[in-house]
Amino acid sequence: MTDPNTRTLSTGVALPLVGFGTYLIPDAEAAAAVRTAIELGYRHIDTAEFYANERGVGEGLREALASTGLRREDVLVTTKLFPGNAAWGQTPKTTVTTITSLEASLEKLGLAYVDLYLIHAPFERSQRLAQWKGMIELKKRGSARAIGVSNFDVRHLEELREAGLETPSANQIELHPWTQKRDLLRYMEEKNITPIAYSSLAPLSTWRTAEGHASRKTDAMRAEAPFAEMAETYGVSEARLLLRWAIQKGYPVLPKSTKRERMKENADLFSFRISDADMARLDAMERGESLAWPPGDPTQNA
Repeated sequence: MTDPNTRTLSTGVALPLVGFGTYLIPDAEAAAAVRTAIELGYRHIDTAEFYANERGVGEGLREALASTGLRREDVLVTTKLFPGNAAWGQTPKTTVTTITSLEASLEKLGLAYVDLYLIHAPFERSQRLAQWKGMIELKKRGSARAIGVSNFDVRHLEELREAGLETPSANQIELHPWTQKRDLLRYMEEKNITPIAYSSLAPLSTWRTAEGHASRKTDAMRAEAPFAEMAETYGVSEARLLLRWAIQKGYPVLPKSTKRERMKENADLFSFRISDADMARLDAMERGESLAWPPGDPTQNA
């Protein structure tokens, strides 16, 4: 029987609707956070080469498996290829270095494979197809059970299709009531590409206010966050309301926290349901603004 709290990717991998995100968690703190998350019931851990915390994530996974008696196959692990961007003075990855990048990530994680491997962004037109060919080879080798992308728009996905290459299983994108990407999601549904939501809490006034946690949100936008009244109706936090909106639409989410009580709260998304009327209210908040992707996004003209 299919678990109703998962979404099955095109390769048959069952992706939990509630995962644990590790962006902005330092490597030294990642092990404790991941261990706690798994002990609290999270069964999907999301990291990336760019996050520079794969060693800590792997350590936390091993500790959690030992403390809980879970098996490796009970926890889905995602990591991401950082493709390199010449505009930032970096060398774009090739097919070969895409393969060696995952090998390096697996060494840091202490794993033989990841369940999902994503290209983090569509930076370089000249190398995107080469990188995707490397991803396909990694899936053939069994180093990744499923492969996908992140921050890709329709034109980037079409580029892969027009080249006659395998369709990504997933696309991890910013999704919340202010950024709903309806045209992209319509295309992805047609192609059986699963959306994975990141920055689900971006509309909240407290999102990325800590020093060094950059966002594109203005003080005026922070003051406009309108979710408290609706959350009070359900007796939940604003964060849980936004996360529930996403999974009620079928989008797996990746809440991140290093505080045990907040982690526990963020995982409790199946004990209430947002009414159809309130879902319509949230859907009507679309404003077409991406808050997480940095200004001067080099993919905009790519």
